[in-house]
Amino acid sequence: MGNTLASRLIPDILTYIASHQLAVGTRLPERVLAERLRVSRSPVRSALQQMAEQALLLRHPEGGFAVAAGALAATPPAREEVSTNERLYLAIARDRIEGELPLKVSENELLRRYPITRGQLTDILRRIVQEGWAERLPGYGWSFVEGLTSPAAYAQSYRFRLLIEPAGIREADFTLDAEALRRCRDEQQLLAEGRVFEASPAEIFDANTRLHETIARCSGNAFILDALRRLNRLRRLIEYQKSVDRQQAQRRCQEHLQLIDLLLEDRREEAALFMTQHLRNAAEEKQEPAAS
Repeated sequence: MGNTLASRLIPDILTYIASHQLAVGTRLPERVLAERLRVSRSPVRSALQQMAEQALLLRHPEGGFAVAAGALAATPPAREEVSTNERLYLAIARDRIEGELPLKVSENELLRRYPITRGQLTDILRRIVQEGWAERLPGYGWSFVEGLTSPAAYAQSYRFRLLIEPAGIREADFTLDAEALRRCRDEQQLLAEGRVFEASPAEIFDANTRLHETIARCSGNAFILDALRRLNRLRRLIEYQKSVDRQQAQRRCQEHLQLIDLLLEDRREEAALFMTQHLRNAAEEKQEPAAS
């Protein structure tokens, strides 16, 4: 039981509760946790059930689970293991972008190259597949997706975003998803208030791309959303290669909060103009050795 995917999600759910300062009785939506942890709802549901059995959660009267006092008192277990997985994940990402790993590789080759158990490798490969920069080959091995590797291509990616993201806000079919934007706002608020100084590069990248893709989805234009998702998969590895300037990352999060508020207030043209300036600021900063 202790080595199931569901049980391995428990430390992350406890960390989510602590980082969001959730009070006793706060309901935990499966969908939000599944999106946050990059897994399907089924293992999240199993993890929540296990936590209820351990008196970390309560049954909510309207269904599902809510925070119990035990969750607030609990120290998230296995954080060292989680941080170890994060270091290994980033090592694989760095080696891939630097060309140290070939486009096609076997699990045995990865096990020989990194100080990693097969269970850890399974978790990391599952995450990589879900993020879209590798896929399992038929029958044997894994294939990495080629990403952005040159400064010129990276600069082009920002020019492309400047073309499509402000335009998405101006689309005639734009429909605001206020609930999704407020979830993004909560996440950006935590980062802006200091979480950005301890979050991993992957966590910062995921939070920021989640917001930009949420806004693209509101555009109602499936081509804009698809193009941005594809581009973000290509950007991921080169972003990890860059050193994270935490002060710049915090400013980007503060800009995200302003952008969200403009959208929630239905000031769309102002939001589109702000998006343009926001992307220009980020592009200029990232021509220097900065990230996120």
